[in-house]
Amino acid sequence: MLCYITTKMYFCKKNENMMQQILAGLWSNGLDFSEIGVASMVLFAVIDIVGNIPLIIALREKTGEIYPMRTAGASLFILVGFLFVGETILGLIGVGINEFAVAGSFVLFFMAFEMILGIEIFRDQGEGSTKVASIVPLAFPMIAGAGTMTSLISLRAEYALVNILIAIFLNILVVWIVLKLTSTFERIIGATGIAILKKVFGIILLAIAIKLFSNNVRELF
Repeated sequence: MLCYITTKMYFCKKNENMMQQILAGLWSNGLDFSEIGVASMVLFAVIDIVGNIPLIIALREKTGEIYPMRTAGASLFILVGFLFVGETILGLIGVGINEFAVAGSFVLFFMAFEMILGIEIFRDQGEGSTKVASIVPLAFPMIAGAGTMTSLISLRAEYALVNILIAIFLNILVVWIVLKLTSTFERIIGATGIAILKKVFGIILLAIAIKLFSNNVRELF
């Protein structure tokens, strides 16, 4: 019995040391909870998974079934991949991160106006079969679309990579939960609640777009 307790204490201590090493490594790479919070809020506002509940319901009725894990996995792959290679692609075409951030701020600006005023500026039309609807158009372009990718490049100009990665994972987790509980959320929040959330996050997104523009446009001159 004593041997068992000693062994258990040893492994607990070893796991604790491992966690401390992981946290120390994250801190050394720029881990910042305030940055994670802001980046998560930006992505949450742009992805607008709660506001897209009516569209998800319509897509499910049209195709028969939505696969939350498949959608979340595909979205995660697209966003993380673009986060790492997006800047390289920009370099190949001769565009700097600040220029793209300014351009991205305009996209976020108009997306915020869509959410606040209830108008449609960006028109993405796509039809998916029952088998691929969880990927197209749900994962792309509804979740990991142009607005989200633009936001990632814009965030790279402001925040540490580790904080953006954590924000992506948190948002994909939220996406998965919402997809699993779409019908339940619809009953609880209601159409009025969804409309209010879109207005609130639209205002937040507008403020963030102005901040991104002002912080990066001065670097161009």
